[in-house]
Amino acid sequence: MLDSNKMYSLLGLCMRAGRLQSGEFSVLEAVRHKKAELVIISEDASDNTKKKFSDKCSYYNVPMIFFGNKEELGHAIGKDVRTSLAVLDEGFAKTLRENYLE
Repeated sequence: MLDSNKMYSLLGLCMRAGRLQSGEFSVLEAVRHKKAELVIISEDASDNTKKKFSDKCSYYNVPMIFFGNKEELGHAIGKDVRTSLAVLDEGFAKTLRENYLE
């Protein structure tokens, strides 16, 4: 079963470690420059946003998950609402994917 609190805690830790990009432009840049290990899109993102990131991530072969909502993602990393996050660290990305799939 997915433990949302653990996911949000990991995202906060990742942000404090400086291994997270947030916001549409920064996340797309991380994907294009092959720095992103995992992209997280909020479940309440617009269909256009979901398609844009799905296309980019599949083209650049970056794993992507849909998780949480804009307010909770932003709150977890100490920011305002956030629709997209890019995890730049392989270890954090692996742990987040494992927790997401549980």
